[in-house]
Amino acid sequence: MSIDALDNLLDKLCTGDDAAAEEVFRAYEPYLRVIVRRMLPPPMRSKFDSVDVVQSVWADVLRGFREGGWRFSTSVQLRAFLVKATRNRFIDRARQNRAAVQRQQPLSDEALIPDDVDTPGELVQAEELWDRMVTLCPPAHRELLQLKRQGCSLAEIAERTGLHPSSVRRILYDLARRLAADP
Repeated sequence: MSIDALDNLLDKLCTGDDAAAEEVFRAYEPYLRVIVRRMLPPPMRSKFDSVDVVQSVWADVLRGFREGGWRFSTSVQLRAFLVKATRNRFIDRARQNRAAVQRQQPLSDEALIPDDVDTPGELVQAEELWDRMVTLCPPAHRELLQLKRQGCSLAEIAERTGLHPSSVRRILYDLARRLAADP
């Protein structure tokens, strides 16, 4: 947008024209965002965005025009004021978030997705497999199957059921063969 067009919009903005305020904002917003992004270090990006800073500055500018009677004679003066206000607002936000950024620690890949947590799809598949196993298992062996599901070893299952460990192993292998043969 040319300087003359911005000067014309500035005149309308000074009279309180909301449409002019929107056009002026759209004209300056990309430029002000670049200023903030250049000053914004990577650790601070999780705390606020360049849009946040620019919008809060613009809200104050509009309030200043409406309530404070602010006036700028040229668009160059307005731009210089917006740049200074944006830098100051960024510094304020950076100071407010400095302690939080210093305390924050990155998560390792292992912390994001624990190995021992199943996905919902895996849980559904496991439940379907369990239902098939119970259906194929004779009623007399279901207690053995339940103990195995709880994570008991062959020796523990044998002790609880009174069966020999090799019998427990044979029953589980037999069930696994039937499960593989059953479509």
